[in-house]
Amino acid sequence: MKELKKEDINQEVFDLYDYYVHNRIDRRDFMNRLKAYAVGGITVGALSTFLMPKYSLAQQVKPDDKRIKTSYLEYDSTDGGGKMKGLFALPAKGKKNLPGVVVVHENRGLNPYIEDVARRLAVDGFAAFAPDALTPLGGYPGNDDEGRTMQRQRDRNEMLNDFIAAYGFLKERKECSGNVGVVGFCFGGWISNMMAVKVPDLKAAVPFYGGQPSAEETANIKAPLLIQYAELDKRVNAGWPDYEKALKENNINYTMHMYPGVNHGFHNDTTPRYDEDAAKLAWSRTVEFFKEHLK
Repeated sequence: MKELKKEDINQEVFDLYDYYVHNRIDRRDFMNRLKAYAVGGITVGALSTFLMPKYSLAQQVKPDDKRIKTSYLEYDSTDGGGKMKGLFALPAKGKKNLPGVVVVHENRGLNPYIEDVARRLAVDGFAAFAPDALTPLGGYPGNDDEGRTMQRQRDRNEMLNDFIAAYGFLKERKECSGNVGVVGFCFGGWISNMMAVKVPDLKAAVPFYGGQPSAEETANIKAPLLIQYAELDKRVNAGWPDYEKALKENNINYTMHMYPGVNHGFHNDTTPRYDEDAAKLAWSRTVEFFKEHLK
């Protein structure tokens, strides 16, 4: 059987995968449509397996890394979530008055990739807190397919309030300086945008390929924004012109980067949509942005 590589995959396959993971089509439809691309010794099963996350192969900061300390903490949500849970990550040394960052997962719960992102922030000197919006349903189930199904059972505005509550929880932690930002991916990008709308004293927001607020909501943003998009992500990018117009009309402090030739999810190093150069550049910009605004 031919060993698949990223360059072997038609862009239409990545677009199809995007529809699937964002609930535009179900698994049966996804697998049926993949048949059109199962050519030249490539099977449908091989395509499907290649596209799925491989969390064991991409851990930039191991859970037992000596540079950090991690624990799972509970906090109270202000809405329908009730008692919530998240991963708290700190540098192993210098654990006082740290800038804080809420890390917001995609549409599938607190998976290993997002936990790794929180640990990366701890290595860089931040107090990072990554809540799991699936806590009321038992937490991330161990695979993304079930995670997406579970997350669809929750109201997204209730989940937004869960993450706003996490912001307040982190801000009051003794390890935190009180200066807190947010970074999120996909669904978490939308949450990041909306936390900038809803939280007046949020210090910084970094939405990765996230859905945009309305023009009326955008007018309420006070936090500086670092907005990260993927050029091939037509679905999310369609909302950018209106968002840009609203940001300019309201004199919001923002910077937008459009990463050429990459797909939605390019920062996630567990899937073939990952683009190493774009991911490293976007992340370095993220860390510097937080260092600048969370002093």
